[in-house]
Amino acid sequence: MSEKHPWLANYPAGVPAEIDLNEFRSIVSVLETSCQRFRDRPAFENLGRTLTYAEIDDLSARFGAYLIHELKMKRGDRIAIMMPNLLQYPIAIFGALRAGLTVVNTNPMYTARELHHQMVDSGATAIVVLDNFAHTVAEVVNDSPLKHVITTGAGDMLSFAKGKLVNFVLRYVKKAVPEYHIPGAIRFKALLNHQHKLPAVDIESGDIAFLQYTGGTTGVAKGAMLTHRNLVANMQQASVWLGTNIDYGKEAIITALPLYHIFALTANCLVFMKFGGINHLITNPRDMPGFVKTLSQLRFTGITGVNTLFNGLLNTPGFDKVDFSNLKFTLGGGMAVQRAVAERWKKVTGVPLIEAYGLTETSPAACINPMNMTDYNGSIGLPVPSTECCVKDENGKQLGVEEVGELCVRGPQVMKGYWNRPQDTAKVISPDGWLHTGDMAKMDKDGYFFIVDRKKDMILVSGFNVYPNEIEDVVAEMDGVLEVAAVGVPDEKSGEAVKLVIVKKDPNLSAEQVKAHCKENLTGYKQPRYIEFRTELPKSNVGKILRRELRDSA
Repeated sequence: MSEKHPWLANYPAGVPAEIDLNEFRSIVSVLETSCQRFRDRPAFENLGRTLTYAEIDDLSARFGAYLIHELKMKRGDRIAIMMPNLLQYPIAIFGALRAGLTVVNTNPMYTARELHHQMVDSGATAIVVLDNFAHTVAEVVNDSPLKHVITTGAGDMLSFAKGKLVNFVLRYVKKAVPEYHIPGAIRFKALLNHQHKLPAVDIESGDIAFLQYTGGTTGVAKGAMLTHRNLVANMQQASVWLGTNIDYGKEAIITALPLYHIFALTANCLVFMKFGGINHLITNPRDMPGFVKTLSQLRFTGITGVNTLFNGLLNTPGFDKVDFSNLKFTLGGGMAVQRAVAERWKKVTGVPLIEAYGLTETSPAACINPMNMTDYNGSIGLPVPSTECCVKDENGKQLGVEEVGELCVRGPQVMKGYWNRPQDTAKVISPDGWLHTGDMAKMDKDGYFFIVDRKKDMILVSGFNVYPNEIEDVVAEMDGVLEVAAVGVPDEKSGEAVKLVIVKKDPNLSAEQVKAHCKENLTGYKQPRYIEFRTELPKSNVGKILRRELRDSA
């Protein structure tokens, strides 16, 4: 075992080689167990309001019952949730899961084009959306499977006076709520007053809990089918990895990454629910001074994030004055953690920044560095319990120590496949269960894995996957564009930024016109930061554009 799995010899004391997959049948059983065990403990806090486990239990049951009794939704139906981190989020996801539904996590910053694709592809018949983004839903609702739209204001779960004030300021002072008209829309707050009983829904471990959309190598966002078993497995893997240092019922985690991102959904929401901890939900982490002010008012034991978030905090005045005396761990993932950021983080907080590696397709954690690690080591860590990792060459042969090839992962957290895309699934999951990640890596003699390069041309902007094909397809729609290639270029703030290299068809085409077109059709993080015009693009002998050459010249 250990010769084939050298990482086991380097597991910290108390971390088992295998997890108990049968302790919980579903995410719902984890929730219901914690709600019984930690009833009076705080579960989620946001904008000054705290909900206990008992309140989450009650509110999510009401929400689930409404979906079943009033909207007549049935087990396996899809419901989209489109909002930043607010108290409505855990109520909606747990309510939907308790009703036996599949949750389609939806980025609130999506353009109408992106949202339309996701609703049609997933077949979602209901959506919960924050007022600020409801105008986008209004654009696609008639041309999609959506039958029910549930809207909510950012202040709706706060105290009466504060909630009214928050909603008023957003709508009339900050002008952050564009006008929208959706006939028959239901208010989230009102539906929680319905007195239906939540029936017992039989949820199987193989049922799809989340359709988690991820950009495909083809540029079309695909829904990774994450089952209850996948997420419970990854929750168990992460919790035993952290577990030796955890006080049940007493942990407080800062949740700044959005819950619609798989990292925060599993590592923060699910893992800390099992621990009976509190998730402090940060609605707008981009407001760094506001974020630092919030942190200075909290005593927290953990924080997760991406490199850009940690870098941003370190460069915000007042962060070094925050009280870190309770902080036990910091977990970084979603994109590579930079050595300079990790070293500075430890210097300021006194706690190492532990790097982890995962994918949407692995629910997400595949490798994590030991929690007792004291200094940055440049690796993505060791495979988590019940997980195998290996490096394979082009022909699928497993390679040895220090040899570079494609990183492959096998374990109970690997997705069921891509929704309605059997060919795409077959391309990434081999018949013997190995998921091909598309990342080039090597393993050292101790079983630590190191990412060397990206096999795909994916661009990673602040932890979000950006696929060049999608950008190129949007830009190629412009009459003035002859050819276009999108590449990632290093960026201090976001890790990478999108650069377009364009050959003009219309000599009068300007960079401003291209940026305006992208702004209309692409979410913020996918929009190009740089635009270069050339007379031709480098190509291979079969006419394939050589993105690597463009990256290297950039």
